[in-house]
Amino acid sequence: MPEVPFHYVDLRAFRYATEDEKRVEEALRRFLPEEFPVERQESEGYHGDRILVLSARVENADDLRTVFSAVADLDDIERVIDQLDDRVDENCSLFMRLDKQAAFRGDVALGEGITLRGKVEAYPANKEAAVENAREFLREYLGGDAG
Repeated sequence: MPEVPFHYVDLRAFRYATEDEKRVEEALRRFLPEEFPVERQESEGYHGDRILVLSARVENADDLRTVFSAVADLDDIERVIDQLDDRVDENCSLFMRLDKQAAFRGDVALGEGITLRGKVEAYPANKEAAVENAREFLREYLGGDAG
């Protein structure tokens, strides 16, 4: 099993007033190990509406493998690999937005609703090294084409 070149992954989803909290949590849990703690923080929208932010930070290598095993179900993984120059920032963080509705149904798709931010291990710590490490990992571990 390949090494996971990430220091951590943060997952976050917003529960708006019109949404069921349990369903939003279930969508977020599509990417988390069983019984993994989900933090809740209340916030307020522009118009004073209540927003609940559900989040989790995954740091353990086995738990990170669980996250990326779920991401491996993404049909567009080659698209993600092709866009790594845009998805990795100067701080070596990889960003993906995942479809909250699809996750609730048990599927994985790019879209809106769940944000994945992963801190890529890179030595030296620069964007180019992070992009290469993420590309190698996604191709090897998630089954993206080698070419």
